[in-house]
Amino acid sequence: MVRLVALGAGESGVGTAILGLKKGFEVFVSDKGLIKEKYKKVLIHFGIDWEEGKHTEAKILNADIVMKSPGIPEKVALVQTLIAKEIPVISEIEFATRYTDATVVGITGSNGKTTTTMLTNYIFKSADLNVAMAGNIGDSYAKMVAENNFDFYVLEISSFQLDGIKTFKPHIAIITNITPDHLDRYNYKFENYIASKFLITKNQTKDDYLIYDADDEVLVSWLKEHPVKSQLLPFSIQRKMEEGAYLENNKIVITINNNTIHMTSDSLALEGKHNLKNTMAASLAARLVKIRKETIRESITSFQGAPHRLEKVLKIHHVQYINDSKATNVNATFFALDSMSTPTVWIVGGVDKGNDYRELMPLVREKVKAIVCLGEDNTKIKEFFGNVVDLVVETYAMSEAVKVAYKIAERGDTVLLSPACASFDLFENYEDRGNQFKEAIKNL
Repeated sequence: MVRLVALGAGESGVGTAILGLKKGFEVFVSDKGLIKEKYKKVLIHFGIDWEEGKHTEAKILNADIVMKSPGIPEKVALVQTLIAKEIPVISEIEFATRYTDATVVGITGSNGKTTTTMLTNYIFKSADLNVAMAGNIGDSYAKMVAENNFDFYVLEISSFQLDGIKTFKPHIAIITNITPDHLDRYNYKFENYIASKFLITKNQTKDDYLIYDADDEVLVSWLKEHPVKSQLLPFSIQRKMEEGAYLENNKIVITINNNTIHMTSDSLALEGKHNLKNTMAASLAARLVKIRKETIRESITSFQGAPHRLEKVLKIHHVQYINDSKATNVNATFFALDSMSTPTVWIVGGVDKGNDYRELMPLVREKVKAIVCLGEDNTKIKEFFGNVVDLVVETYAMSEAVKVAYKIAERGDTVLLSPACASFDLFENYEDRGNQFKEAIKNL
């Protein structure tokens, strides 16, 4: 019997264990931390062997195949030992994809991938396709493959998940953009991170497609130097595209194989230039699977965006509060500030992943009237923006940050939570941070 070990007992680890069990593997799940109660119940229900609070090497190093959760870095000693012993270490995406014939749309990028994934799934569902959304969002892909028989999967995929692929091949790949992020996991080399994102195209053939942002210099220059086998469908809001999507007189023009459709961009449900791009990417994917123009048009005008991504929370005394907690890097915050049209009180800070705040400087000068720092160490933010913004206040709890912002903001202003940093110093994750923000506003 083939022995499968799942390292990490979160969504991907437990999902992999269920699929492994169904496919006849001997399964063991090991988590160095404590396993959440909901996952423990699932493991017990299926009679899967598991441990928490430790990794027993004797039970792991006898594996035939290991699924590593994306949160575990490759440089961890145990993972290095597995690699040295030539035991395959793969991601859940790789494991699950071996057991489905579904058409896969794989979406990656530094920003916009959640919105693009949700919108693509929404359009596919509106067209009555038998589709499911998984990966870095929602339920485990492996668990879905184990329990259902979908014709299409729309997967949000992180670079960490792509690092563990061997044969995974999406029919349609989307790269929304690439900006420096998670550099701590890539030896602080941007090119390592870019290469990781482009793994989504690694196994694609001439019958597959890559949809990408042609306005993104990083993507364009990488493709010049590292040509891919798949058919290219670029999208742009700056210039005309022969194949792909572009903007002309406020209309989105989509051309695939000389077949062109036009859709007005005035009535998009999502605001901002970045969302125009996300819409183009999702619409291109929809056209590739032959979804009608009318269905796409209806979907992009009725879609509600992702929670914690430029989410309008409440207006209090004519001040709009916006939750952009999902902005865990500088580029995501750039999009948020860029879409502000009123004086902004900006709540920023958290765990800095090697951030370079320079690109935010023009927007901060133009739009930000005050900064409320929210993190254990705000030194870098204060040094960068202390001379640019009249008022910089340090806080160490969300309730305090919101109260301070409430006092500073005047009629017609916006209070924007867009941290540009990870959340692990004060919060469980970006959802917890966003939910605390919404709660604190309701308690004003």
